[in-house]
Amino acid sequence: MEQVTTSVPDDQQVLHAIERLVLFALRQGLIQEADVDYCRNLLLDDFGFSEPYAGEVSEEHFDGPQALLDVLIDYGAAKGLIPENTDTFRDLLDAKIMGRVMGRPSEITAAFKTAEQERGIEAATRQFYELCIASNYIRMDRISRNEYWRYGSEYGDIEITINLSKPEKSPKEIAMAKLLPPPVYPKCQLCRENVGYAGRVNHPARQNLRIIPLELNGEPWFFQYSPYVYYNEHCIVFHRDHIPMKLTKDTLARLLSFVDAFPHYFLGSNADLPIVGGSILTHDHFQGGRHTFPIQLAPEIAEFKHAQYPDVAVSIVKWPMSVIRLSATDRDVLLECANGIYEAWKSYSDPSVDIIASTDSEEGPVRHNTVTPIARRNAEGVYEMDLVLRNNRTSDEHPEGIFHPHREMHHIKKENIGLIEVMGLAILPGRLKEELGMIADILSGNEELLEASGQDSHPLFVHRDWIQELKERTPGAADREQAAELIRQEVGRKFTTILEHAGVYKQTSEGQQAFRGFLESMGYTAL
Repeated sequence: MEQVTTSVPDDQQVLHAIERLVLFALRQGLIQEADVDYCRNLLLDDFGFSEPYAGEVSEEHFDGPQALLDVLIDYGAAKGLIPENTDTFRDLLDAKIMGRVMGRPSEITAAFKTAEQERGIEAATRQFYELCIASNYIRMDRISRNEYWRYGSEYGDIEITINLSKPEKSPKEIAMAKLLPPPVYPKCQLCRENVGYAGRVNHPARQNLRIIPLELNGEPWFFQYSPYVYYNEHCIVFHRDHIPMKLTKDTLARLLSFVDAFPHYFLGSNADLPIVGGSILTHDHFQGGRHTFPIQLAPEIAEFKHAQYPDVAVSIVKWPMSVIRLSATDRDVLLECANGIYEAWKSYSDPSVDIIASTDSEEGPVRHNTVTPIARRNAEGVYEMDLVLRNNRTSDEHPEGIFHPHREMHHIKKENIGLIEVMGLAILPGRLKEELGMIADILSGNEELLEASGQDSHPLFVHRDWIQELKERTPGAADREQAAELIRQEVGRKFTTILEHAGVYKQTSEGQQAFRGFLESMGYTAL
């Protein structure tokens, strides 16, 4: 982002904003009555004032603190409290201000535990989620700008979002970040040491971050919400220590342990290998929340039983990726069954459908098979776990990954297909908002833009083949609104194809027969 153009508030406006922000924090439960004078004085000192606002304080209610924060940040930018008036540096000051008007981590944890004991875990998570919104850690003002729609695929409704909530860095900020030494503290953005951290140009400020300690499978973990919630109550559960992701039986046990304690949430893990894994493989973590994803609604099309696990229902799910669904009332039995499938898959090969479990390298065998596991409880309290089969092998034809978005899809998405997208929610890059709008202009008759899009320097150049295809298939959209809706549906169709690319067993009779063959190889019989 370039410099933000703002007007400079006068001293009285700033003092008034401080009073109103402290009042907002009190009303939202971020602080208690006894904290008011303390928090006011911290802010007065931060902005160079020795006395508070003396006039009458407006009682106007706000849905969020951003309007008040903007006054303070505009003033801070003019007074040199941030190096430059860009979104990146404004966000650093934003978090510092809100960190002044909320409880210490121990107080937030105590409030969570009290709410859980007195009103139950759902009330506790709701209270904590609302606190994270009120403290501006979850930036609802930005998240509300995200584009969202549904696409009716043959697998059910697929959810599509264009992410506009993460601020983009300016070229100068990117250059500055490259000059900084490799991060030593915190080691990554998931580490517990982020709580209260002031941030820097290449690391977000986290003075308003709060985390809740919890125990999973007898180990120390933490629970927090994502600042860029992609769905309702989008949470992150991360290990106390900075240890790399490794998918084992313990991983599956942790997922089930979490849904025991948080039965109203699902929890899932990205795969633990490059290409098919998530964006942060250096710190063991999960993602969860309170959302019904399309994968959960996908029908079961083939059922199986195993003599060793008679009380576990096992099925293949009709989904563009390759999903085995397990359900049982006994958590421990389901864990043994799920781990048995996972261990078998790690070493399973079927060259007829391009599945090779491992290949040789100078360092030794390289494993390619893993899973994306997802756990939840249904309305009756039954445990459910989806095991999504993954393989990260590459080839000359598909150097980015055989089971990865193929190159003809990269103009829409070329990043890894992680947990959220596996479940049927596309997280597409913010650039697409403007680009899709221009394509709608072309489809509704803008010939000048069509001609310009053929230049390799034009942002639409990457879409040139798709634009031509759309024009041939849908000549003369009636108007721009109709063209925009057509494009949304075409993006949904492409994302569904991307998920099919990521599926190890294809949606063909041969592919599905091979899928059944994997289960049969472990002793499962079809019902």
